[in-house]
Amino acid sequence: MRARSAGCAAGLLAVGWLFLVGLQGSLAANVTAVQEPGLVHEGDESEPDEEAENDAEVLENETPAEAEEEGEVHNRTIVKEVEFGMCTVTCGVGVREVILTNGCPGGESKCIVRVEECRGPADCGWGRPISESLETAKLSCVHITPENRFKYVWKLLKPDQQPVILVNDSAILEVRRELHPMAFECDTLDSNELVASVKFTVYTTSELHMRRSNRPDTDAVLVFVLTVGVIICIFVIFVLIFIIVNWAAVKSFWGAKTSTTEIHSEMSSMRYKDSTSLDQAPTDMPVHEEDALSEWNE
Repeated sequence: MRARSAGCAAGLLAVGWLFLVGLQGSLAANVTAVQEPGLVHEGDESEPDEEAENDAEVLENETPAEAEEEGEVHNRTIVKEVEFGMCTVTCGVGVREVILTNGCPGGESKCIVRVEECRGPADCGWGRPISESLETAKLSCVHITPENRFKYVWKLLKPDQQPVILVNDSAILEVRRELHPMAFECDTLDSNELVASVKFTVYTTSELHMRRSNRPDTDAVLVFVLTVGVIICIFVIFVLIFIIVNWAAVKSFWGAKTSTTEIHSEMSSMRYKDSTSLDQAPTDMPVHEEDALSEWNE
């Protein structure tokens, strides 16, 4: 009985000791949990402050640069000026240059930005064949590259009749000469919109001979004028080169000529003075004679 009671007492003591140990551990954990939030809160307060200061410094450093960049972009957009060149055609469709007059790279006064399409009146009137011989004539519609962008409609014009639409739908039409003159028209369409219309007259072979014989022979005159102009330009260039190479001799010659001219001018002036004095002398003689006569009478 005593042994059993002693074992129960020992078990109760062990259970109590374990209970006390567990209670102390739980209290210590609570105290640590209570202290750690404060520590963490202090650390968090210090770190955001440092991060805020760093962000402020970064913003201060970046803000002027961004402001300068925005100012430069704003100035560039204001300073740049654009003008348009002349259109390559007076009717139909052509191209023109877009020129930048300020803000060019490299300090250039003008630079070409791009080439864009330009349009004039659609009616181009009567045109001329691009090439012709005694048998055929080659006609061309108004267009720009790319050629396949447009649609071409060729028509044979007849007086007092509706135009006859031809099968050819390309930009070039080659026509054989007939016994009577013919008139053709080509319409250039862009997205079913008429952008150009030009007419041609294809004369007969005899009419072509007559027109060529009646045409003044301007080629020979043009060649003669160009030849004379080239000769004159070459002569002027050689004269200038001679003057530059022999500048000292030319200068001395010009100085001698100038001095000779001055001497001649002085001599002429002296002769003029002498002639003037001689002209005045006879007028003075009667006065002296009168004085002499008056003295003799006295």
